[in-house]
Amino acid sequence: MLKLNQVHTAIGGLQIIQNVSLEIGKGEFVALLGSNGAGKTTLFRTIAGVLKPHAGSVTFEGVPIDRLPVHKIVERGLVLCPQGRQLFPELSVQKNLLLGAYPIRGEKKRIQKNLDRVYALFPILRERINQKAGTFSGGEQQMLAIGRALMSEPKMLLLDEPSVGLAPLIVKLIADVISNINQEMDTTVFLSEQNANMALNITQRGYVLESGRCVLDGDCQHLKTDEKVRKAYIGA
Repeated sequence: MLKLNQVHTAIGGLQIIQNVSLEIGKGEFVALLGSNGAGKTTLFRTIAGVLKPHAGSVTFEGVPIDRLPVHKIVERGLVLCPQGRQLFPELSVQKNLLLGAYPIRGEKKRIQKNLDRVYALFPILRERINQKAGTFSGGEQQMLAIGRALMSEPKMLLLDEPSVGLAPLIVKLIADVISNINQEMDTTVFLSEQNANMALNITQRGYVLESGRCVLDGDCQHLKTDEKVRKAYIGA
């Protein structure tokens, strides 16, 4: 479904992503592990079209997307839920969600169906439908950010560090919802996380990024028992 072939991305002349190749099949749930500054966000922004690679290729469902504008990539079904949530704090829950439905604007029945689906996943959003996003806690804002990403009916969802700054109980809730999105909604999920323990408990396999390079990949059981991964990311 998604294929990166020898991708290089630079920001301000500084090489951030170096020779990254990876593949994700339809329906998979895959983790991208790495410490802060490893290049995870830059890689996700490259996949989503926010940044353009200066070498290599990104294809989605067999079609090159690395030169497409972001909105065209979203229309193809590849959606990024960014690190830091990036909500519109002065807008209500409902208005933030409706902005996520921009690719299917005008299709009222589909939009309402997607709203109902998001509210079923996150009942607290329905309870606070007219509340401004900026008044929410970090966990509630993350729920809203994920909900907004789902409004365009993505085939594949890129989730960039959804657990950052959240209490353990909320992290578990978010992890359960992400698993539900993958299993029940048939959505392919690529999850970027510093919280390797959480990520490896819910995904099927993963890639490890260090200094912009993929240094390891494998199924989750293999990565959990890898000594380097345990020492660097799990703390055991």
